Amino acid sequence: MAKNLFITTTDGEGGKTVVVLGIMELLLRKLGRVAYFRPIIQVTKKKTIDDHFALMKKYFKLDLKNEQMYAYNLEDAQALVEQGKWDVLITDIITKYKQLEEEYDFVLCEGTDFEEDTSAIELDINVRIASLIMSPVLLVTRANNRDLNKVIQSMKIATEQFQAGGCAVLGSILNRVPEDRCVSALEMLSEQVDVKDKFIAVLPESKRISAPSIAEVAKAVDATVLFGEEQLSRPVNRFSVGGLHLENYLWGLSDGMMIITSGDRVDILLGAILANQSKNFPEIAGIILTGEYYLHNMIIQLVGGIPKPIPILVCRDDIFSVATKLEGMKSAILPDDSSKIATALSLFETHVDLESLSKKIVESKTDKITPKMFEYNLIQQAKKDKRHIVLPEGNDDRILKAADVLLSREVVKLTILGDVDKVKARAYELGLKLDSANFVDPENSPLTDKYAKAFYELRKSKGVTLDDAINTVKDVSYFGTMMVHMNDADGMVSGAAHSTAHTIRPSLQTIKTKPGTPIVSSVFLMCLKDRVKVFGDCAVNPDPNAEELAHIAISSAETAEMFGVQPKIAMMSYSTGTSGTGPAVDKVREATDIAKKLRPDLLLDGPIQYDAAVSKSVGGSKMPGSQVAGQATVYIFPDLNTGNNTYKAVQREAGTLAIGPILQGLNKPVNDLSRGCLIPDIINTVAITAVQAQYEAKRIADKKENK
Repeated sequence: MAKNLFITTTDGEGGKTVVVLGIMELLLRKLGRVAYFRPIIQVTKKKTIDDHFALMKKYFKLDLKNEQMYAYNLEDAQALVEQGKWDVLITDIITKYKQLEEEYDFVLCEGTDFEEDTSAIELDINVRIASLIMSPVLLVTRANNRDLNKVIQSMKIATEQFQAGGCAVLGSILNRVPEDRCVSALEMLSEQVDVKDKFIAVLPESKRISAPSIAEVAKAVDATVLFGEEQLSRPVNRFSVGGLHLENYLWGLSDGMMIITSGDRVDILLGAILANQSKNFPEIAGIILTGEYYLHNMIIQLVGGIPKPIPILVCRDDIFSVATKLEGMKSAILPDDSSKIATALSLFETHVDLESLSKKIVESKTDKITPKMFEYNLIQQAKKDKRHIVLPEGNDDRILKAADVLLSREVVKLTILGDVDKVKARAYELGLKLDSANFVDPENSPLTDKYAKAFYELRKSKGVTLDDAINTVKDVSYFGTMMVHMNDADGMVSGAAHSTAHTIRPSLQTIKTKPGTPIVSSVFLMCLKDRVKVFGDCAVNPDPNAEELAHIAISSAETAEMFGVQPKIAMMSYSTGTSGTGPAVDKVREATDIAKKLRPDLLLDGPIQYDAAVSKSVGGSKMPGSQVAGQATVYIFPDLNTGNNTYKAVQREAGTLAIGPILQGLNKPVNDLSRGCLIPDIINTVAITAVQAQYEAKRIADKKENK
């Protein structure tokens, strides 16, 4: 197995970040521990060490200190080269690299950025470093605004230089290719470059990545955000100085424009806000107010009363200085820009043959299952047979941002509920692309009457009238549940802005439980550092009786199998085997007996204590001969108090990724989100719901076939 990979470009603005993000994601799916190392970094007034590594550290949760991730800054490295002290430079780089190599399974190395007029020196340094650490090299070259033939020739020359330096060139990625030239670029690359045993790929230019966000603009000119802080991820397509009279200036507005004007040009400010809200004008990105003039408090109050005005930045520099700083501004992918990160990963995954690249980089697999591996497998499993999931909470920004990621990576089909105009407008403000989503407003949908009649038939015996049914299904949770019940969607995910009861109650009234399963319960998938365990029930049933506990164990085993975990079920208690008695232990013992009678094929044992369930030595001592003790994968807790506290303790103390709660026992999948959920939680829960829907579809198909 390769221990490292060196990614470098042949000139500036090569777009290495997209490739580095994509390959780090790929590595973490295959390996346990991966380090990130840049032998030499560029440090400027605008680009600090923290900026340099924050993206990789934050997104991939790397347990590395900044000083571990680099050896020299470019200025100091060049000084040593000029002094003829190559040995000092190389020795220090190798020392830093070796420290990571000894501790990690793989070290992903990234070459210099070629941002200065020192390309020849930088290329030589990169060649020497890659050779000395015996790293295969992946070349990245940009093609935007350049002649493709010259670009490929440049790539060939760089390949020859690395090979002459003793480096194995793994392959080349041609990046930032105009979308309409990707096919011809790949053909040219295949014809002109020696591709025998080498990997090649072409990545198209992405406007969402190449366009700076408003947050980047604010940082570049050291501006303060006066309004629109929640819209900072919106892309900026171009800049324009607002110097003309308003009626003349309005003619030049265009989509995604950022206006730069003096702080005393209230006419331009208010005109831009009105134009942005008019259907007759383009939607601009925002406005920068410059200079020593400050807005009058009355104007600030006026703008503050406008619902969701355009982002407004204020900067002390004059117009000329601001425009100069922003001229030719280069975009970056910031650590908090989830939209750009998702776009980059989707771009890489869509246009790169991951299986082929993986074989080139990682020749062997590990038996370990890391959280990143599990999440990847989950997404891939969902993508195999795309399901239709409804998201009732279209008024929540987290839902919209998660939807953007899910759609860009083509994981599922989505219906988003809410006021359609408001939801779409909010998506635009956030810089999200939700074009392929289906939007429905329960207040005025033609489906509302259909669902109301169906709900009335289901609940009229409970005293529900048709008018009651109409009012009920206009509630987004009920409407979403009826979509699933009526087979207009395969599953539902809700709870970001609603209680668990509000999510589950409609399901119990309409979808109901599976035949032979009398209880709805939940599990969490606990992704430890190198394995996945299943904890249940930690979210729904406060104090299940013995029969209910037995069914929770059976449902949890089925869920575990669904997600690739071989179920070895431990029925948890404060006593192991026959060593203790009492009502609580007796309940678990009875539940164990019931579960074994219902499913004698399952590996299931109890009562058992936590230490006996996880430790082979303790399990062998307390419960000798058990096929579960010391190797349990599914943990069934006797009550909600125990289950909820245990999963949270493991989550916090062990730094475990806890995915869930995953509801089980329903005829069709509905899952509940925590109201404190993060965007990755939503993405995982939607993928889980899609996988559950796949299994439900298979179960129905098998049932029909057996008839």
